[in-house]
Amino acid sequence: MTEPLPSKPVRASRVNIAQLMHPEHANLLGNVHGGWIMKLVDEAGALACMRHAQRRVVTVAIDSMVFRNPIKIGDLVLLSAEVTFTGHTSMEAEVQVQAENPITGERTHTNTAYLVYVALDDQGKPTPVPPVRAETEDEKRKMESAKERQALRLSERK
Repeated sequence: MTEPLPSKPVRASRVNIAQLMHPEHANLLGNVHGGWIMKLVDEAGALACMRHAQRRVVTVAIDSMVFRNPIKIGDLVLLSAEVTFTGHTSMEAEVQVQAENPITGERTHTNTAYLVYVALDDQGKPTPVPPVRAETEDEKRKMESAKERQALRLSERK
């Protein structure tokens, strides 16, 4: 039997990405396509999970994405991702998305997404991941919410 992997703090997984939105990212109204934002969210979540597991990962699920505010051409999209839950081979990442006007500095929260990834070994098979460790009250609250989401996901699979 293998030794359990040592836990890692949430902060070790954090990733921040910023990308300027150009006309090719948007529709005729000047709003960035939701699919483009979903791609960025998936990349940010995957990077956070790769940092945590130190392995390649694949996306297993996206809970939902509700776009609360539009993102416009010329906005800077800011994505912040971190691991909020770990199972045996799976991890949940929370990704926060904000749009920033780079001239005024005004920021608008556009959405939060929760995604699940599985770590892969060198043969492409699921492999164990280290447990995630919450260090702050906010991280503990997020971890409890993540456990509830994971229980719901598992109950919906049955």
